[in-house]
Amino acid sequence: MDLLTLEGMVEDIIFRNETNTYTVATLNTSDGNATIVGYVPFINIGETMKVEGDWIYHPTYGEQLEISSISLVVPSTVNGIEKYLSSGLIPYIGPKTAKKIVGKFGLDTLDIIQYNPERLKEIEGIGDKKLKKIVEAFAEQVEVRDIMVFLQQYGITPNYAIRIYKQYGKDTINIISENPYKLSEDIFGIGFKTADKIAQNMGISHKSPYRIEGGIRFIINRYAGGGHSYVPKEELIYATSELLEVEADLIEESIRDLAIKGIVHILNINDETLIYYTPFHVAENNVSRKVVELSRVELDDFELDIDKAIKSIEGEEGINFANKQIEAIKESIENGMVVITGGPGTGKTTIINAIIKIFQDQGLNVLLAAPTGRAAKRMTETTGIEAKTIHRLLEYSYMEEGVMAFGLNEESPLETDLLIIDEASMIDILLMNNLLKAVVPGTRLVLVGDVDQLPSVGAGNVLKDIIESGVVKVVKLDEIFRQAEESMIVVNAHRINKGEFPFLNEKEKDFYFIRENNSKNIVNIVLDLCKKRLPNYYGVDSFKDIQVLAPMKKGDAGINVLNKELQNILNPKEYGKKEKIIGDELFRVGDKVMQIKNNYTTEWEIFKDGKLEEKGEGVFNGDFGIILDIDDDSRTMKILFDDEKEVEYSFNQLDELKLSYATTVHKSQGSEFPVVVMPIYWGPPMLLTRNLLYTAITRAKKLVVLVGQERYLKTMIANNRVTKRYSSLDYKIRNIMTMF
Repeated sequence: MDLLTLEGMVEDIIFRNETNTYTVATLNTSDGNATIVGYVPFINIGETMKVEGDWIYHPTYGEQLEISSISLVVPSTVNGIEKYLSSGLIPYIGPKTAKKIVGKFGLDTLDIIQYNPERLKEIEGIGDKKLKKIVEAFAEQVEVRDIMVFLQQYGITPNYAIRIYKQYGKDTINIISENPYKLSEDIFGIGFKTADKIAQNMGISHKSPYRIEGGIRFIINRYAGGGHSYVPKEELIYATSELLEVEADLIEESIRDLAIKGIVHILNINDETLIYYTPFHVAENNVSRKVVELSRVELDDFELDIDKAIKSIEGEEGINFANKQIEAIKESIENGMVVITGGPGTGKTTIINAIIKIFQDQGLNVLLAAPTGRAAKRMTETTGIEAKTIHRLLEYSYMEEGVMAFGLNEESPLETDLLIIDEASMIDILLMNNLLKAVVPGTRLVLVGDVDQLPSVGAGNVLKDIIESGVVKVVKLDEIFRQAEESMIVVNAHRINKGEFPFLNEKEKDFYFIRENNSKNIVNIVLDLCKKRLPNYYGVDSFKDIQVLAPMKKGDAGINVLNKELQNILNPKEYGKKEKIIGDELFRVGDKVMQIKNNYTTEWEIFKDGKLEEKGEGVFNGDFGIILDIDDDSRTMKILFDDEKEVEYSFNQLDELKLSYATTVHKSQGSEFPVVVMPIYWGPPMLLTRNLLYTAITRAKKLVVLVGQERYLKTMIANNRVTKRYSSLDYKIRNIMTMF
């Protein structure tokens, strides 16, 4: 049976599912309007298109043409061009601007935009910034359609198609046709299974070297996502064989090929073969050498009576340092590299301030930094000195060639006498490598952190490995001070860390447990605490002060459920409040959100009193923000991070964001909140651990409320299972030390 062909202009889009591209639209043809339905990777009001398909009958909506194929025809009338531009297809061109442009250029409009776009500045309201966005978007639309058609058959959505196009440009189809597994390496959100499905549909062999290499890299990346710097060879071969269903000898051969290409590094330690992603191996080697170098360097004499200086600070501040605190201060002066570790209430901040004062009194330079914006902000507040994120400290930038780089390194090091890094447990091996590159031997480096917290989100076990190497001077603080002893948060954190059950519900204290067995009731109690009970009783702000932390994403009381429910009660739908749905996530102006991947190219701006004060690049995994605006005309969303950085996201970037009314404990690292509310319920043993609970409650400054089942609280405290991270940093540090 022959297919019916219709040609006309898209008059209206009745329905569109952005996730799978299923669309219902009205097509204005020479014979009148027709309803067309189907999976269309591109369609905009005002476009002229030719569609082929069969008539079907819908019991509610009547006769519709079910699309089997579709092709675009350039709009050929002034009215068609105006509708095409008015559709929201191009950022900053809405109906009014479209009317002005078409009124000025008529039938030549599309040629002007494509070949002579500078003339658009003749239109009032279009300047250089808007022109750049318009030109980029129009070029995308012209080139990306063929790519969308190509990718549609493999189930790739338009948002991902645009990302793929931005990565590979005009070469997209050629690159994917040759090796579709590159998608899982290069495009955030596209996993190996999707790439494998595309490859199978293309007829790529089950035993193709591309497929086997792609599988190996996928497994290594999965391990890296779990914090591992390497994968034992036998584990890698087994996991890859399970994934690909191919023989072990083919995988082993492919590992050797990847090593020859420099993508992986094969290392033998203690009769075990380790497979590293090469940058992790290089970073471990560099960090090892630098740790030994900083620890062994001969320092300039400090012309100072340290005991007298400490007594002076005690007199000025009205305090008496404990022996361990005095040791930490002295060691920070007498050693090139020192680690100060301890739990809450053990005086880490007091020590930092004392060390800073001693150095400044000697006329020496001091720099402070932390891994996250929130941790740096907190450090600034407690010391009175500006602390920066490590990325900002090292003057991070993204080069035009697509390479990320730090402005400060071996050739251009940090100019300071003392560098103090707080929340050092969060630093992964790649960031530590870049930090140490910029530290000159002779500069005193003090790492401050709580080694009992969860380790870094990124690969490596840096702080713990440095401590366990035995090469660096370590001071472990273990005394809780009088003021801190009044806080049940502090007392219970230390009890939990020692495997002891916490004190619960003590009158007029700051640590509470609400018993509830039913998971749905747990959620309802959490909602009530956030919306009414805590704000009414403690005067805290539901948005700014309360953070819900949970052990996991899924489940009846996981963050996915909690975020939707908290959004509904804390930032409900209102007339005029803008929204945008991306996949399963609904974003609304005013929502709390979090960045879930490192994006080194995203630009941010800081404004003070309406004036641009600072610009920079980079938004990082775990950064919290608030949605300021959603603009359908420009297809952008504006987010405010760290109460100061404004960042503009295009709609096709929004899968980098998640609602953050509730977040996992892992994602909360480096942050501190006035109030933490945490559901306690069933979960896999690998998540219900002591250090996860410990990390969660140490995020709270004023109040902790746990809601759930006491037996799972006991389970977590008893489960001192610390998941082993594959890392050789401690071994390498000791090995290098033997050479001196």
